Amino acid sequence: MPELPEVETTVRGLRPVLEGQRIERVTVNRPDLRRPFPHDLGQRLTGATVTGLGRRAKYGLVETDRGDTMVFHLGMSGRWRIDPAEAGKHDHLLLDTPGHRLALNDARRFGSVDLVPSAELAAWPPFAALGPEPLGPDFSAAHLAAAFDGRIAPVKLLLLDQRIVAGLGNIYVCEALHMAGIAPVREVGRIARARLARLVDAVREVLEAAIAAGGSTLRDYARPDGELGYFAKQWRVYGREGEDCACGAPVLRRVDGGRSTFWCAKCQR
Repeated sequence: MPELPEVETTVRGLRPVLEGQRIERVTVNRPDLRRPFPHDLGQRLTGATVTGLGRRAKYGLVETDRGDTMVFHLGMSGRWRIDPAEAGKHDHLLLDTPGHRLALNDARRFGSVDLVPSAELAAWPPFAALGPEPLGPDFSAAHLAAAFDGRIAPVKLLLLDQRIVAGLGNIYVCEALHMAGIAPVREVGRIARARLARLVDAVREVLEAAIAAGGSTLRDYARPDGELGYFAKQWRVYGREGEDCACGAPVLRRVDGGRSTFWCAKCQR
């Protein structure tokens, strides 16, 4: 599913064609995705001007001059398309501005669209309990040390906990743990502060590299301009079971809770 780098790439792709534009028409082609579209979405967005675009965790944010923010989640297969030649079967939401048409395409319909008063966004239930952004100043070794203190859970599991750090997903956690040399099953309470500092740096480095590469395309994801994400070409361990790690040892795979974990037993302790 699209993770933080894919959502960030999507927001950056939408910004040049949507920011500052007046939404002239809103077309909803089905009643719901993962949950129903807001019943007054068209009424509140039609005629509004987009004042900014942003991201929180794995959610994209479209702010308007009416004090509303449209919050979208791409689910498992969602993507935005700019100026499609024609509306496709899975283009469930269309936004028309004077210069462009934006189409939210979601074949599996696990995504969502919400409309939240901008002033209430931080207290909106899906956001209220989120941890710090991994690319922001509040994500630090001190934060992880406090969150991990006295706990025996494996580090990979807790890095995927959105209450500890917002926006990390399976691909980038596997990659960051490999870069930091930390085994995914290592108990968090047994990781020294210096290693946590390396982990924070690794998380940031992996995410920034992924954003620069346009994210990772697995099956359905593509950028708004139609380009694929090429970070998969840089994967150290994810999806590489049985191949050689850079150290020469084989990349291993295990399944925990339905998620595949990829790591190197030689590099990661």
